[in-house]
Amino acid sequence: MTHAVTSMNTKRALARSLRNAMEKKPFSKITVTEIITDCGVNRKTFYYHFQDIYALLKWMVQQDAVEVVKHYDPISDFDETIAFVMNYVEENNHLITCAYDSIGHDVVKSFFYSDFIALMDQFIEAKEKNLNMRLDEKYRSFLTNFYTEALSGMLMDWIRDRETLDKETVIEHISKTLTTSLTSIIRAYGFTA
Repeated sequence: MTHAVTSMNTKRALARSLRNAMEKKPFSKITVTEIITDCGVNRKTFYYHFQDIYALLKWMVQQDAVEVVKHYDPISDFDETIAFVMNYVEENNHLITCAYDSIGHDVVKSFFYSDFIALMDQFIEAKEKNLNMRLDEKYRSFLTNFYTEALSGMLMDWIRDRETLDKETVIEHISKTLTTSLTSIIRAYGFTA
């Protein structure tokens, strides 16, 4: 077995141990000792892979986010991609709630942001190609950040208020707003490619 495979297996085992611990207690009460004891590795191995428990949590959530790329083409299936993320949040409610309560709104939002920035960049690029137009690179970068911030914020609102915000309605509104406004912006400020 290669070092990369062994390393990935160790990280996955540590993540499983963290998930197990999060089922029993708040994230803030979990220690590295509990994780390594459950996992069967030593402290040095944990710190070889992760700086701290927060880094492990971040890695765990990001690995789950990789599934978006595996399941959907974020360009042609934008609605399905957003739905997949929202379904992940529902299916991992305890994990997300625990992370939200323990490490805060801004850190959880940053997980979404870091995953969505590339998705949004690809989406804008696809819209440009579709309209046979290009935006100035600086403005395109601004739009990527702007829409990523908005999308991340809407997902955080939905996580907090799932009882009152219907998932299908949120997906429809995000998709409609993003597609319509981005098309208008590219037509107004773009130049022929």
